Amino acid sequence: MTATSFFRLIASLALCLGIATLSARVTYPQIPTWYASLLKPWWTPPNWAFPLVWTVLYMMMAVSLWLLWDRAADTAGRRSALTFFFLQLVLNAAWSPVFFGLHRPAAALAIIVLLVATIAATILAAWHTQRMAAWLLVPYLAWVLYATSLNLGIVALNSP
Repeated sequence: MTATSFFRLIASLALCLGIATLSARVTYPQIPTWYASLLKPWWTPPNWAFPLVWTVLYMMMAVSLWLLWDRAADTAGRRSALTFFFLQLVLNAAWSPVFFGLHRPAAALAIIVLLVATIAATILAAWHTQRMAAWLLVPYLAWVLYATSLNLGIVALNSP
């Protein structure tokens, strides 16, 4: 691995884990208070499962980003995959502050639906450029689809 490649890997990890850290700072104070007071769907996992799953997913996202940035040829397809990747990362970063920080599950539902679409678009764009980068995002898409069902359930169960 070259120094440039190593730098890109560290930068990808720092970016994705930085987003994870910011999301956690908004989320954790709300778990025992506001979030605990919500009615939740029966398929909601225990609270301890979320940080474990998200840590693995953010690391997989970082490796996917690195593969697109460092290992894929500089083509229009790669640029498209990177554009979608950064768009989904922005939406990902927006979800926790809206859901947990602002206590707006319905607004967060709109964000997470857009997030699902942009993750899918990232996978499709990456598929033709760097297939392993695309595969690394599939569990993330599956988890966000599951999270979407939880978000929808919370909106439905807690609507006035």
